[in-house]
Amino acid sequence: MPARLTITAVISLAATSAAAADLAQLGEALFFDTNLSLNRTQSCATCHNPATAFTDSRDNGVGGAVSLGDDGTSLGDRNAPTITYASQLPGFGKDATGVYAGGLFYDGRASDLEDQAGQPFTNPLEMNLPDSAAVVTRVSENPRHVTLMTALFGDGIFQDPDEAFRAITKSIAAFERTRQFAPFDSKYDRFLRGEAELTADEEIGRKLFFSQVFNCHSCHVIDARENVPNELFTTHRYHNIGVPVNSAVRERNGLGESHRDPGLLDHPDIDDPAEAGKFKVPSLRNVAVTGPYMHNGVFRDLETVVIFYNKFILTNAASQTNPETGEAWGDTEFPETVDQALLGEGQPISSLQAGPLVAFLRTLTDQRYEHLLAD
Repeated sequence: MPARLTITAVISLAATSAAAADLAQLGEALFFDTNLSLNRTQSCATCHNPATAFTDSRDNGVGGAVSLGDDGTSLGDRNAPTITYASQLPGFGKDATGVYAGGLFYDGRASDLEDQAGQPFTNPLEMNLPDSAAVVTRVSENPRHVTLMTALFGDGIFQDPDEAFRAITKSIAAFERTRQFAPFDSKYDRFLRGEAELTADEEIGRKLFFSQVFNCHSCHVIDARENVPNELFTTHRYHNIGVPVNSAVRERNGLGESHRDPGLLDHPDIDDPAEAGKFKVPSLRNVAVTGPYMHNGVFRDLETVVIFYNKFILTNAASQTNPETGEAWGDTEFPETVDQALLGEGQPISSLQAGPLVAFLRTLTDQRYEHLLAD
């Protein structure tokens, strides 16, 4: 029989829970504060809108492929990923097989949520404040923020800008660790708990996804067994899968098609050219409602993503054609590091199989976002 908690322990636990709730409350307020950008027009929620599974719901003149900065003109070069389930990601490093895995951002440069939360404030293409001290100054202008900050971190918290900035990122990270970001309540989760039944198409898609005949499991499943609860549907690793350049974005953001996004090679601790063009494998949680897809938002439709991989297995005209454009898929930026061995594994996915596979991927949508699923 487990030992009973003493009254003192119960009070201490309640106080700890209350402090955690207050920290998350402060983080939520900071997350939605547009004053924390240079022109006071952009908050964390601008590019990570909770109404659209914490993705950028704006068109931005490029079909939502990348995000518009606080200045109203600057366009980034990478798609804003959902931050649902970001709290579940491991830190950056090499996994048991000796390859890079984990971290946040497409290049893993943020080691944890706190690190990730602080970077957009001073990114010139995002919130565009000059430095972390400017972020602290903006926070100190809000009496409600000040009251919560001093209550949680002490009366002198604003006397040290570095400590204050750490408190800010810690608070935002606490908000991002709340259950609303990682509820594990999708139809698939409910199916595993015996609370929902899959349709015939969804079940076929589930079998296809977990089949060793196809190659989904190589990048999107850590535990190869079926029916493992709380699966994140990513190995957290980095691959170059030959994603074509998003020409429309490059034309609008001024980088031009000759620019090459180095991907993992952008990580400050990595200088090996063999890592160029590799990007972190995203979780498939909420994938059906978080398009456009790939690190540069080049594909609009989830089924396009599914059949894209046939390009590396088949040579017929259909497999070499992007159905969204009716033209060839387009060139990738680092052809020399494309993982041809990985991409050539498994069988191609037919048009009859793609539909059920997408139907299964739709079941990975959190319950609060199921209304966003297109009919």
